[in-house]
Amino acid sequence: MVTEYALPPHNLEAEKWVISWALLDSETVWIFEWDGIVPDDFYQKEHGKIYKAIAQLWDAKRTIDVVTVSDQLSKNGDLESVWWIDYLYELSAFLISTSSCVEYSKIVKEKSLLRQVLKVCQQITWDAYEQKDTVEIFDQMEKRIYDLTQNQIWDGILSIEEILKNRVDDYLDIVDHPENFNANKVNSGYTKIDEMLTGFKPGELIILAARPSMWKTAFALNVLTNIALEQKKSVAMLSLEMSKESIVDRIMSEVSWVPMYKISKWNLDNADFAQMWEAMEKLSTANIYLDDKAWITVSVLKSKLRKLKIEKNQLDLVIIDYLQLMHSTVYQNNRVQEISEISRWLKELAKELKVPILALSQLSRAVESRVDKKPQLSDLRESGSIEQDADAVLMLHREEYYDPDTDRKWATDVCIRKNRNWAVWEVELHFEKEIMKFVETSKKEKSHDDTY
Repeated sequence: MVTEYALPPHNLEAEKWVISWALLDSETVWIFEWDGIVPDDFYQKEHGKIYKAIAQLWDAKRTIDVVTVSDQLSKNGDLESVWWIDYLYELSAFLISTSSCVEYSKIVKEKSLLRQVLKVCQQITWDAYEQKDTVEIFDQMEKRIYDLTQNQIWDGILSIEEILKNRVDDYLDIVDHPENFNANKVNSGYTKIDEMLTGFKPGELIILAARPSMWKTAFALNVLTNIALEQKKSVAMLSLEMSKESIVDRIMSEVSWVPMYKISKWNLDNADFAQMWEAMEKLSTANIYLDDKAWITVSVLKSKLRKLKIEKNQLDLVIIDYLQLMHSTVYQNNRVQEISEISRWLKELAKELKVPILALSQLSRAVESRVDKKPQLSDLRESGSIEQDADAVLMLHREEYYDPDTDRKWATDVCIRKNRNWAVWEVELHFEKEIMKFVETSKKEKSHDDTY
């Protein structure tokens, strides 16, 4: 039974063993780093200060022993008395083997996490006593619990010196292993677009905007299949407009090359079904996750994606169709402020989950009243903050929609109107309407002789 005098979870013996191991064999420090041990994980403050000195010596690639640790403690202003030196010698003689250092390291980390759980519970309890808004309480509660499950420790604002110290190994890894540079990125599958954007990177918010009938959902689904099937990545799509079944039908048409009108009307012959069966086998092993709830708030979206990432242990891209159908619980009577809040939250969510988010957006009617129908950033509907929050803005334009006599039948311009990574440009794609698929010009030409 827990009493009011119960101490927070801790194990002083395990803490002593961890420090003793580091003093006996400095190579064990990499094991502690692997377990995520930091000075704050130690319950006894003196142990935390000693481990901090050990970690500093390790980072500087210096010898770790009683003398060097004592010297580092002095530099840190933590060498309070001769007792410290006596205690260090006592710890250095605490064991004679490093065979079980992993187990004790885990104990220190687990006790620390339990203390953090208690702290989070206390914070949640105080929020409830203060009678804060319930939506805000649940949002903060989910975030705190998610941070615990990810074992994230907030280190505060870092100097560029500290950041560069961590980046050196990254830079060297790029030189030695250039193939790993793109490991965390996903590509749209369209060469020229990927060259312009240098791929979709974790933490980015990419806006795909267009007027109705520009096939922006089809483009998003093409990106989804390119990433899930060709790159073997994990993609989640939340559609606030279409049902899961309709989305799957479109994906089936694209992957199987069976015309969409045949699937819609169930006018399928044996050859069509054979193609669809092959596509079904391919798609059944893909990491594609769909949600078609018609009404969703950012808080609900956060909860769903956090849960998905934890359960599947992988999430490489999130697609939202579309932004204007989302809702905020804060600015329900002011649509401009509501959309501004939603776009800001989506950017923060992309950074929190370390995943790119591709959000579809409607454009205003202003496009229709101009002579030049190609969309501009000012056409983003209901909020200028969408442009501000986005890392890239892609806009779709079909000349044929406005001019049926144009020579550019089925051509769609992907207008890159904002690009934090490089230049803005326009890329032409060809739309195979029967299978709802965008193809690059070179591949479109090949498709006519059945080599695509």
